[in-house]
Amino acid sequence: MEELRKTLQRIDGKGYKAYRDIQGKHQFTGFELQIDKVQADPYAKPSRLRAFVPWQRAALPPESQASAARQRATRDYLARSFARASAASEAINIDSGAQTVLDRSAVLFNEHGIELRFTVHLPARGRTILGRQAADILCSRLPKIVHHATNADKLDLSDLERHCAAVEDQAALRADLKKRGLVAFIGDGATLPRRSGIDDRPLSDAIPFTSPESLRVSLNTPNAGEVTGMGIPQGITLIVGGGFHGKSTLLNAIELGIYDHLPGDGRERVVALESATKVRAEDGRAVHRVDLSPYIRELPFSKSTSSFSTELASGSTSQAAALQESLEAGADALLVDEDTSATNFMIRDKRMQALVEREAEPITPFVDRIRELRDQLGTSTLLVMGGSGDYLDLADTVIQMHNYSPLDVTKRAQEIAQQYRTGRDSEAVEPLWRSATRRLDCRSLQPETKPGKQKIQARGRDALVFGKETIDLRSVEQIADPAQVRAIGLILARMAGINQKLEQPPQWLADELERSWEELSARPEGDLARPRSIEVMAALNRLRNAQFIED
Repeated sequence: MEELRKTLQRIDGKGYKAYRDIQGKHQFTGFELQIDKVQADPYAKPSRLRAFVPWQRAALPPESQASAARQRATRDYLARSFARASAASEAINIDSGAQTVLDRSAVLFNEHGIELRFTVHLPARGRTILGRQAADILCSRLPKIVHHATNADKLDLSDLERHCAAVEDQAALRADLKKRGLVAFIGDGATLPRRSGIDDRPLSDAIPFTSPESLRVSLNTPNAGEVTGMGIPQGITLIVGGGFHGKSTLLNAIELGIYDHLPGDGRERVVALESATKVRAEDGRAVHRVDLSPYIRELPFSKSTSSFSTELASGSTSQAAALQESLEAGADALLVDEDTSATNFMIRDKRMQALVEREAEPITPFVDRIRELRDQLGTSTLLVMGGSGDYLDLADTVIQMHNYSPLDVTKRAQEIAQQYRTGRDSEAVEPLWRSATRRLDCRSLQPETKPGKQKIQARGRDALVFGKETIDLRSVEQIADPAQVRAIGLILARMAGINQKLEQPPQWLADELERSWEELSARPEGDLARPRSIEVMAALNRLRNAQFIED
């Protein structure tokens, strides 16, 4: 450490590139510092550093690593502890996340100890090094931050245990869903509303969630013991109710129930099947050789839809494509909100059927396929519906949200369906089938802007710059963090490196994400978070240059 301090004092006042003299390893009391990459100038991305803390020094309690879920929770907790300890120093930053507990590369465990990955903005006046300030940051402040973030004698161990227990319980609840025949579980007392569309923290005066007695189930957790809440069964479930009564709020909580949440978030006991996937319309997106024929038959002028491609999809076409792509990626449950769906894809009522005859309408609406999805493909659907009662004929469960409280109105919905017949005819011509998995020509993926220079950049959660193209991810609503977007870009770049045809892209991605996904690039990256293969496939499907091949 003293050698590093002397070097920084020596280069004080020199040109910025002299900072390169500090790259490499430096032994500190209690940890080793590795300066991997020094930024090229004061306006470039900050320098990347790592700190290695031996297990003996950290002395974390054994229970913090007693399961895979607890290890992930502990790593998350240490990253947040580092962020809190460095909050007063704007120069030092770590990727610590927000309300979700994701599998991140910011803190890693290995047999020797803890690895912290963070960034430091090295100070300068113009392009002149401020070496003495840098010495204060790296040799005075940083050791205290590392110590407070990783050493048991500085951590709130009771808070760490609460963090681990919450994550381990959520993982246990999620793992139990399929065995209990459930798509999702919402615990009694949960807080579902958020503060705003840009603030994902819980609304302070929200009404606590209370399950209707008829849908209440009890699940066991390793730490909290038995917990009760509303179990949403597999099959077809409608969420109905008046506007502003909490329908979409419930669905939004469920769609993010694929992730674990912080203690105090309010959604710690809201879990969904790991493969539950949100499906929506998305005007203008690209579609690559997707079999839309179960939902959209032959188009005018005899254009086939069995291997459909377009650069500019309509609402109904994009939603049909998203549905088929989700099934291809492995979704066991579809989450659909009427507000973000194409009306003509969802329903054609009796009057419209009478006006526009079946032969003139290529779309087979979702209402006529939803039971086949359940019965033939084993795929459940959770659907928010406020405008069309035609789905009441098909639903296994109907939940009405009233003043943010759920009511089981299944029996009443069935009575109404019997009393008020819609009179509409099913427009499904052929039985539903599962489409074949498309092959991918990996050579079509181009992460480079010019030979030897890749460009992969996350623009928040909404966009991924991949080579010369920008992938619009605004409609991939289950991406929770920009760090997942960065990881998606690097995974696609690794896929491009295959440089040949890939027979089963979803399976390849699932296998790749089970391996050392956090080492996606040649250099250590501390700002990655593990995505699902479903979101990686969603980004791939929206990459306009991607070339899929018919089976």
